[in-house]
Amino acid sequence: MNAHLRRATVGVAASALAVSLAACSSTLDSGVRTSDDIVVGLLLPENEAARYEKFDKPVIEKKISDLTNGKGKVVYANAKQDAALQTQQVDSMISDKVDVLIVDAVDSKSIAGGVQRAKDADIPVVAFDRLAEGPIDAYTSFDNEEVGHVQGKALLTALGSKAKNGQIVMMNGAVTDPNAAMFKRGAHAELDGKVSVGEEYDTKEWKPENANANMAAAISSIGKENLIGVYSANDGMAGGIIDALKAAGITELPPVTGQDAELAGVQRIVAGEQYSSVYKPNAPEAAAAAEMAILLARGMSLDSMAQVDVDSPTTKAIPSVLVPVVSVTKENIADTVVKDGVYTVAEICTPKYRADCDRIGLT
Repeated sequence: MNAHLRRATVGVAASALAVSLAACSSTLDSGVRTSDDIVVGLLLPENEAARYEKFDKPVIEKKISDLTNGKGKVVYANAKQDAALQTQQVDSMISDKVDVLIVDAVDSKSIAGGVQRAKDADIPVVAFDRLAEGPIDAYTSFDNEEVGHVQGKALLTALGSKAKNGQIVMMNGAVTDPNAAMFKRGAHAELDGKVSVGEEYDTKEWKPENANANMAAAISSIGKENLIGVYSANDGMAGGIIDALKAAGITELPPVTGQDAELAGVQRIVAGEQYSSVYKPNAPEAAAAAEMAILLARGMSLDSMAQVDVDSPTTKAIPSVLVPVVSVTKENIADTVVKDGVYTVAEICTPKYRADCDRIGLT
């Protein structure tokens, strides 16, 4: 992914749609749609990671409602990690003549044909979270290479002076997800030359059970006495990795990274089992996708909110919004996911974790 800066600002323009509508008020004969009965097709890739249905979907639905005076409709489908099923879902929504699509691709390459068919049907497509191939009209995500940098830096901080005392394992995401390649690239930029990578895996479908099996193999290969840390690309896999470490009889767990600040991941951080995660504020990312979708459905420009132009392997200069990320450790849980209302202290500090929460001052 190549990104070309449009302007110096990074924040999402919350009032972009209102400003654009006002600007178009005198030119409504230029093809701008003013009715609010807009149907948005929302296609999410899976339901194992908590973020998609717990956070992203409700934010998108609410934002669509807000932007259409309660008259807009979201038609939802989840592909459950099945790229062929997602292609069918795209085609079904095209047949149903939705006004715009928001697509988080299971497989960025295989979705390209469906994106082209949507384009042929005059249905604009917003690539959400993962940069799908094909004639995408807009893209919103995080600075995914920066995610990898944040993860790599966190692992180096955890290792400190012990970074050269053994080997780490790198548990990357699925090769079908273009974000995984960016996470990996950013992490390698931080870690290469500073640690020794004993084993590295691209984890099929991001599944925790696959990460667990990979980790068990890595422990057998390099020896648990030589293992000093694990780069895990997300929290779900971190859970599988930590289970494998425990099953191997490792009582003093090495630092393990993660991503998504899932509740289970945050609780493992509280308990000292996982060192870090990456908090990606889902609300502004999802809201940006909804806002872009409504602008496109109305036939309006994205210049009011797009920060950068991003290139995919098939499409150049896609108007995009990239949301900043932050590393989460036990030191800043209160100032990140709790402060932003993602979780309450009560949700994190269940009876199982109450003593751990007290120990780190999370009350």
